Amino acid sequence: MTNGKEDKEITIYDIAKRLKISPATVSRALQDHPRISAKTKKKIFELADEVGYRRNHFAGNLRSQKTQTIGVIVPRLNSHFMSSVIAGIELMANEHGYSLLISQSSESARKEADSAEAMFNSRVDGLMVSLAYDTNTLDHFDKFFRKKTPVIFFDRVKPHRSATSILIDNYQAAYDATKHLIEQHCKKIVHITAPPMQNVYKDRLAGYRSALEDAKIKFREENVIVTNLTQEAGYESAEKILKMKPLPDGIFVANDSCAIGCMIALKEKGIRIPEQIAFVGFNNDPMSTVIEPKLTTIAYSGFEMGEVAGRLLVNHLNSTSQINNTTTIILRSDLIVRQSSLKSPAGH
Repeated sequence: MTNGKEDKEITIYDIAKRLKISPATVSRALQDHPRISAKTKKKIFELADEVGYRRNHFAGNLRSQKTQTIGVIVPRLNSHFMSSVIAGIELMANEHGYSLLISQSSESARKEADSAEAMFNSRVDGLMVSLAYDTNTLDHFDKFFRKKTPVIFFDRVKPHRSATSILIDNYQAAYDATKHLIEQHCKKIVHITAPPMQNVYKDRLAGYRSALEDAKIKFREENVIVTNLTQEAGYESAEKILKMKPLPDGIFVANDSCAIGCMIALKEKGIRIPEQIAFVGFNNDPMSTVIEPKLTTIAYSGFEMGEVAGRLLVNHLNSTSQINNTTTIILRSDLIVRQSSLKSPAGH
């Protein structure tokens, strides 16, 4: 074993000695302290680079009690929407020196609880969560609430007095989607959704139901198909739809990938879209412009949702603003009309 100089970790004391300044000055300069002059900082940074100084983030973090890490738990990583949200969060986090610890619950409340436990043990400074399909309690986040670690729920949220929620008006978006199908003279509209445990599916179902009732169309339980909203589930839903007498003339699906799976299966069976069955999806997935006919959908920006959530959390962590625990932030969404829903020649 050698005891050569190259094996020894360079410390701030070595830099201080070389530059004939105090170790405290070196430490402050490396933390970009405003009281150290730019000239001194430049000298210290240059020497630190030259001698291969590595800042011990861990030791610094232990002193400050911060890990500069934000935990993010999402239901699925392979969704375009969720990856856009993460990109938005990451942009904000990185700009302020935070890194992300990302975990997926795979739509399981049990796995979500395990992820929350792992995040807590990793001492994340803040947590962002979009809830799994079957999460019906927030008990597994209690440790965060007790420690006053900020928690933000986004997209799929549950209200809690110690957390902030960021979402869209799912009720209004679903109402608009269903009303659009009614304006295309659809009389029997099927809704394909997920178990209504989460706000997004509960609210979309309520919006669909209200639009029917306002148009004096009777809501029928048998016209609601509950699935896990994957493309495969959409494909399988088509079999149920083909057995309906009479066939529905409109279908509103709570996400695009499931809508696309359903459209593909119906087209294979010779159903003409939109002439026989008009379609509206949700999320504005890139696939919605590739499918033929292009899919009418509800667009809302995952990136913007991530950015808003990230900015809110970072500002709170840097104490430029407090998270108001009763806050609910509603972001905008828009109905994007494409060929899949236009039954009338002029679209009226």
